[in-house]
Amino acid sequence: MSILTIDDKTLEIADVQCTDQDLVVSLRDGRKIVTPLWWYPRLYHAAPEQRARWEVAGAGRGIHWPDVDEDLSLGAKAPGAKQPEPI
Repeated sequence: MSILTIDDKTLEIADVQCTDQDLVVSLRDGRKIVTPLWWYPRLYHAAPEQRARWEVAGAGRGIHWPDVDEDLSLGAKAPGAKQPEPI
């Protein structure tokens, strides 16, 4: 059995973008984490301008949106988030 070793520096956030459907987090090592925006109801319902204003938090592993009062950690879905019904 092999064990994957991950350097903590590679888990640091380099950039964040929100599309109409997804939250895209780029890491320093070039990987991207893409999650559905509906996982984060506050962001899902926020205006594009509010989503665009974010700050790195939590020693480089968290994201804060001051205009929406939302804080996220890498890979975590907001508690109680439900996929919206198709339009």
